[in-house]
Amino acid sequence: MKRLLLVVVAVLVMPAALVGATEEVTVSDLLERGAELSGKEVTLTGELVGDYGFRNDGWMWTQLNDDSYVFEPTREDGSGVGGNTGVGIRMPTELGESLDDPGGYRSRGPVVRVTGTWRYHDPERQGESFLQVDSVDVIEPGKSLEEGPQWWTSVIGLTLVVAALGVWITRPRQR
Repeated sequence: MKRLLLVVVAVLVMPAALVGATEEVTVSDLLERGAELSGKEVTLTGELVGDYGFRNDGWMWTQLNDDSYVFEPTREDGSGVGGNTGVGIRMPTELGESLDDPGGYRSRGPVVRVTGTWRYHDPERQGESFLQVDSVDVIEPGKSLEEGPQWWTSVIGLTLVVAALGVWITRPRQR
């Protein structure tokens, strides 16, 4: 009888727990299903890029990208595949103060997993859509992206200079 009671309680409680569950989404999901996800708690993983806009009202704004460049930046693998996809995020300043610098041309920003409420065409923010973040977990810290020398470019350039000098030296002189 006790087992039956436990099963009944578990079956009744499980749907209530699932209703409040956070949905793992991508930026594409937010863009495609914006209205459907509005007001819901979602989790998104990506790289913080651009800059951090610390505001006087206690909030920080930035961009979170979840495209192919998050884990394979162009400067590391040498190829570009597709465009950047990102979404604006807003978080309390204290959540953003200890983060590494955001990503840019010569750096990759911190890769984070953020959870918050999706605000689709929020009337309080003049119709802007953004993720209002409640928690941030750093998956990978930011890092500098170094571009090594391209030796083949140097060899071709030096070859052209030597060829030009050879032509100039051996050309017939006019009087």
